[in-house]
Amino acid sequence: MNLNVVAKNISLSYKGVEALKDVSFTLEQGKTYGLIGRNGAGKTTLLSLLASYREPTSGSLFIGGEDPFENRNIMPHVGFVYETNYSDEYDPPSSYFEFAERYRPNFDRGYAEELASRFKIPLNKPLKELSSGKQSAFNATLGLASRSSITILDEVYLAMDAPTRDLFYKEVIEEQAQHPRIMILSTHLVSEMEYLFDHVLILDNGKLLVNEPFDELVSRGAAVTGSSKVVDEFVNGMTKLNSQQLGDTKSVMIYEKLSEKQWAEAERQGLQIGPISLQELFIHLTKEELKDD
Repeated sequence: MNLNVVAKNISLSYKGVEALKDVSFTLEQGKTYGLIGRNGAGKTTLLSLLASYREPTSGSLFIGGEDPFENRNIMPHVGFVYETNYSDEYDPPSSYFEFAERYRPNFDRGYAEELASRFKIPLNKPLKELSSGKQSAFNATLGLASRSSITILDEVYLAMDAPTRDLFYKEVIEEQAQHPRIMILSTHLVSEMEYLFDHVLILDNGKLLVNEPFDELVSRGAAVTGSSKVVDEFVNGMTKLNSQQLGDTKSVMIYEKLSEKQWAEAERQGLQIGPISLQELFIHLTKEELKDD
């Protein structure tokens, strides 16, 4: 199903707190979206709207051109997987697979069992008896094998060890190649996962701070390094995120797409222009002191 997402000026308030503030975006099939933000930024709140757990207080949200809330045409095609407390869960993973087969029209039981084998998840052991790492891998298995048109994975990697996370990341790439869908990865492990993203959404205090393709976003960040005076003159008037200085050598992180003329000028003045990572951009774009300026 072609279930693209359109959010127009959505806000959500509960218990006197405005968790989302005038947020607008579109999500397209076949793309992997990185949803990042500090704790309390509104990530899970936004995802709960997409999963029909809540309605926005204002604005509109459409999935496949329809309001998704309690919509039986839409809800089976939106899979929302997140870290779950299985401490009282006596059912084994195999029971969850049977449930998913009934209610998820695209769920692939064979693929789920294959993934469980690769993640070394015992299918007939009560979930409460699995380690936290195996429980996280089970959640990832459910999300990937659902093959839902909209697959939301909200920090499902949290208890995985490094080799298991690596396997998970490879499966994300392979699944998008073989079974394209809207895949949303909500994460704090920005540096480790950024290569998975086609598009980045950064939430900050309930507002959508960044909404653009990954390549365009990181291309607008750069580190300018050289003689202190020359660097200061070069970056004058630009958006500066951070600066460091050792002796007369200074490095300034800018959030600005440089023109060919600026690149040539930097080279003429002996300045070095280096790339910066999505994680560096994220850290400095959401700094409190930056926002206060």
